Amino acid sequence: MKRLVTTWRILQWVLVGLVLDWGFWFFVDTVRHVPGPGSLPFEFWYGDWRHMLTMSGLFTLFLITFLLPRRRLEWRNAGLYAAFLISLFTEMFGVPLTIYFLAPVLGVSPWAFGFYESHLWALLLERLGVLPLHLGVYLVMAVSSALIATGAGLVGLGWVTVHRGRGALVADGIYGYVRHPQYLGLILVIVGFIIQWPTLPTLLMAPVLIAMYVRLARREDDRLAVAFGEAFQD
Repeated sequence: MKRLVTTWRILQWVLVGLVLDWGFWFFVDTVRHVPGPGSLPFEFWYGDWRHMLTMSGLFTLFLITFLLPRRRLEWRNAGLYAAFLISLFTEMFGVPLTIYFLAPVLGVSPWAFGFYESHLWALLLERLGVLPLHLGVYLVMAVSSALIATGAGLVGLGWVTVHRGRGALVADGIYGYVRHPQYLGLILVIVGFIIQWPTLPTLLMAPVLIAMYVRLARREDDRLAVAFGEAFQD
């Protein structure tokens, strides 16, 4: 039994190590490669359902694995988060519904939105004369990858730390700096994706999701205050 517990603890740290390694690689790989002026055209970027399904599946699996929802409210939040991810990746790789809606408003054809143009914050920076489009893409990708990597790392570290506590009050490690690292991490991932690839559905869902996790954190604080009393307040 003791050997089994030791093996499980090692696996926990391996999983978290993989998440942190991925986050570090994702950020470094993004900032190392400044994109050139050329952009993939619409027909070469969209309609990639393999990438859509892969990314949706991986991020949903990450969400369920590291959050381990138990209560009904937690499952509801996780379900909405999964819907956010699927909606995001559907528009990022499959069918760009936001582009179809936005193109007539801007007076251009939807086919004018290739890979670079679909980074809408970068496109806005170009139209305002702040940065050329390819440098705007680099900026939004660098900022968003830093937020997503940091968020994923917080989720992983929070998971392994709280499970190591075995039901006791955890106040060390990452919990010595932030009370709800996993929820903060999820919020950072949301903000990162909104910066990287904004869509109308995700822009509408993001504030709702953030408010739900803030509310869930407050409810957990109330439960912990009852369970641990003065120790939790300290």
